[in-house]
Amino acid sequence: MQKVSLRKVKTPMSYLQENNEEILHFSLQGLLPADHSLALNTTLGTLSHLVCQNNRPHMLMEQQFTTSEICVLMPLLEAYPYYCPYEVLLAGFNTGRATEETIERCRERLQEAQEIGIWDQEMRPVRNVLSRTRLKTRTFGIEISSILETGYILMYSSHSRYSRERDQ
Repeated sequence: MQKVSLRKVKTPMSYLQENNEEILHFSLQGLLPADHSLALNTTLGTLSHLVCQNNRPHMLMEQQFTTSEICVLMPLLEAYPYYCPYEVLLAGFNTGRATEETIERCRERLQEAQEIGIWDQEMRPVRNVLSRTRLKTRTFGIEISSILETGYILMYSSHSRYSRERDQ
Protein backbone atom coordinates (compact mmCIF):
# COMPACT_ATOMS: atom_id res chain seq x y z
CA MET A 1 0.00 0.00 0.00
CA GLN A 2 1.31 3.42 -0.99
CA LYS A 3 1.56 6.06 1.70
CA VAL A 4 -0.32 9.27 0.86
CA SER A 5 1.11 12.61 1.89
CA LEU A 6 -1.33 14.88 3.67
CA ARG A 7 0.83 17.97 3.52
CA LYS A 8 -0.82 21.04 2.13
CA VAL A 9 -0.08 21.96 -1.47
CA LYS A 10 1.00 25.57 -1.76
CA THR A 11 -1.08 27.76 -4.01
CA PRO A 12 0.37 30.87 -5.62
CA MET A 13 -1.43 33.00 -2.98
CA SER A 14 0.27 31.10 -0.16
CA TYR A 15 3.62 31.90 -1.79
CA LEU A 16 2.61 35.55 -2.00
CA GLN A 17 1.68 35.58 1.66
CA GLU A 18 5.08 34.21 2.67
CA ASN A 19 6.26 37.76 2.08
CA ASN A 20 6.09 39.24 5.58
CA GLU A 21 4.41 42.37 4.29
CA GLU A 22 0.69 41.94 3.88
CA ILE A 23 0.31 45.29 2.10
CA LEU A 24 2.86 46.42 -0.47
CA HIS A 25 3.07 50.10 -1.48
CA PHE A 26 4.09 51.41 -4.91
CA SER A 27 4.57 55.12 -5.72
CA LEU A 28 4.96 54.60 -9.50
CA GLN A 29 6.53 58.02 -10.03
CA GLY A 30 5.63 59.31 -13.47
CA LEU A 31 2.41 57.28 -13.65
CA LEU A 32 0.73 58.66 -10.55
CA PRO A 33 0.70 62.26 -9.32
CA ALA A 34 2.86 63.25 -6.35
CA ASP A 35 1.42 62.11 -2.97
CA HIS A 36 -0.44 59.25 -4.70
CA SER A 37 0.42 55.58 -4.31
CA LEU A 38 -0.97 52.12 -4.88
CA ALA A 39 -1.39 49.66 -2.02
CA LEU A 40 -1.56 45.96 -2.92
CA ASN A 41 -3.14 43.86 -0.17
CA THR A 42 -1.84 40.38 -0.93
CA THR A 43 -4.18 38.76 1.60
CA LEU A 44 -7.41 40.28 0.26
CA GLY A 45 -6.29 40.60 -3.36
CA THR A 46 -7.11 44.29 -3.57
CA LEU A 47 -5.25 47.14 -5.19
CA SER A 48 -6.09 50.55 -3.75
CA HIS A 49 -5.24 53.99 -5.11
CA LEU A 50 -4.35 56.22 -2.17
CA VAL A 51 -3.65 59.94 -1.85
CA CYS A 52 -2.42 61.87 1.15
CA GLN A 53 -4.49 65.03 1.77
CA ASN A 54 -4.29 67.14 4.93
CA ASN A 55 -1.87 64.57 6.41
CA ARG A 56 -4.51 61.83 6.10
CA PRO A 57 -4.68 58.98 3.60
CA HIS A 58 -7.74 58.83 1.35
CA MET A 59 -8.70 55.96 -0.91
CA LEU A 60 -9.65 57.14 -4.39
CA MET A 61 -10.51 53.72 -5.80
CA GLU A 62 -10.01 50.02 -5.28
CA GLN A 63 -10.15 46.93 -7.47
CA GLN A 64 -10.35 43.24 -6.54
CA PHE A 65 -7.90 40.92 -8.31
CA THR A 66 -7.86 37.14 -8.52
CA THR A 67 -4.83 35.22 -7.33
CA SER A 68 -3.56 34.66 -10.87
CA GLU A 69 -4.06 38.35 -11.71
CA ILE A 70 -1.99 39.35 -8.68
CA CYS A 71 0.69 36.85 -9.71
CA VAL A 72 1.22 38.76 -12.98
CA LEU A 73 0.50 42.24 -11.59
CA MET A 74 3.07 42.10 -8.79
CA PRO A 75 6.12 41.54 -11.08
CA LEU A 76 4.95 44.43 -13.26
CA LEU A 77 4.61 46.75 -10.26
CA GLU A 78 7.98 45.65 -8.89
CA ALA A 79 9.72 46.15 -12.26
CA TYR A 80 8.36 49.68 -12.80
CA PRO A 81 9.70 51.96 -14.33
CA TYR A 82 11.40 49.22 -16.33
CA TYR A 83 9.85 46.46 -18.37
CA CYS A 84 9.09 43.02 -16.97
CA PRO A 85 10.52 40.18 -19.09
CA TYR A 86 8.32 37.30 -20.23
CA GLU A 87 10.17 34.77 -18.10
CA VAL A 88 9.56 36.82 -14.93
CA LEU A 89 5.82 37.01 -15.67
CA LEU A 90 5.70 33.29 -16.41
CA ALA A 91 7.57 32.50 -13.18
CA GLY A 92 5.22 34.72 -11.17
CA PHE A 93 2.19 33.19 -12.86
CA ASN A 94 3.38 29.62 -12.19
CA THR A 95 4.63 29.99 -8.63
CA GLY A 96 3.19 33.20 -7.21
CA ARG A 97 6.61 34.65 -6.39
CA ALA A 98 9.41 34.71 -8.95
CA THR A 99 12.83 33.67 -7.65
CA GLU A 100 16.09 33.60 -9.60
CA GLU A 101 15.73 29.83 -9.87
CA THR A 102 12.16 29.87 -11.19
CA ILE A 103 12.97 32.73 -13.57
CA GLU A 104 15.90 30.77 -15.00
CA ARG A 105 13.72 27.67 -15.44
CA CYS A 106 11.06 29.74 -17.21
CA ARG A 107 13.70 31.40 -19.43
CA GLU A 108 14.91 27.96 -20.52
CA ARG A 109 11.34 26.75 -20.98
CA LEU A 110 10.50 29.73 -23.21
CA GLN A 111 13.69 29.28 -25.24
CA GLU A 112 12.81 25.63 -25.83
CA ALA A 113 9.24 26.60 -26.73
CA GLN A 114 10.58 29.18 -29.21
CA GLU A 115 12.83 26.57 -30.81
CA ILE A 116 10.02 24.06 -31.35
CA GLY A 117 7.47 26.70 -32.35
CA ILE A 118 5.09 26.62 -29.37
CA TRP A 119 6.05 29.88 -27.68
CA ASP A 120 2.57 31.40 -28.15
CA GLN A 121 0.98 28.28 -26.67
CA GLU A 122 3.32 28.46 -23.66
CA MET A 123 2.50 32.12 -22.97
CA ARG A 124 -1.24 31.97 -23.74
CA PRO A 125 -2.37 31.45 -20.10
CA VAL A 126 -0.26 34.42 -18.98
CA ARG A 127 -1.60 36.62 -21.79
CA ASN A 128 -5.18 35.64 -20.90
CA VAL A 129 -4.67 36.68 -17.28
CA LEU A 130 -2.87 39.86 -18.37
CA SER A 131 -5.85 40.87 -20.51
CA ARG A 132 -8.16 40.65 -17.48
CA THR A 133 -5.61 42.45 -15.31
CA ARG A 134 -5.23 45.18 -17.96
CA LEU A 135 -8.95 45.97 -17.80
CA LYS A 136 -8.70 46.51 -14.05
CA THR A 137 -5.48 48.56 -14.08
CA ARG A 138 -6.96 50.95 -16.66
CA THR A 139 -9.35 52.23 -13.97
CA PHE A 140 -6.22 53.48 -12.16
CA GLY A 141 -4.93 55.20 -15.31
CA ILE A 142 -2.34 52.49 -15.87
CA GLU A 143 -1.93 50.51 -19.09
CA ILE A 144 -0.08 47.20 -19.38
CA SER A 145 1.71 47.50 -22.72
CA SER A 146 3.45 44.76 -24.64
CA ILE A 147 7.01 45.24 -25.83
CA LEU A 148 7.56 43.00 -28.86
CA GLU A 149 9.75 39.96 -28.09
CA THR A 150 10.73 41.43 -24.71
CA GLY A 151 7.96 41.58 -22.11
CA TYR A 152 5.45 44.06 -20.69
CA ILE A 153 5.68 47.50 -19.13
CA LEU A 154 3.35 49.76 -17.12
CA MET A 155 2.47 53.02 -18.85
CA TYR A 156 0.11 55.95 -18.40
CA SER A 157 -3.38 55.32 -19.80
CA SER A 158 -5.97 57.92 -20.68
CA HIS A 159 -8.73 55.25 -20.67
CA SER A 160 -9.79 55.74 -17.05
CA ARG A 161 -12.28 58.23 -15.67
CA TYR A 162 -9.65 59.32 -13.15
CA SER A 163 -7.05 59.94 -15.89
CA ARG A 164 -9.47 62.01 -17.95
CA GLU A 165 -10.29 64.14 -14.88
CA ARG A 166 -6.58 64.54 -14.10
CA ASP A 167 -5.81 65.71 -17.64
CA GLN A 168 -8.47 68.45 -17.63
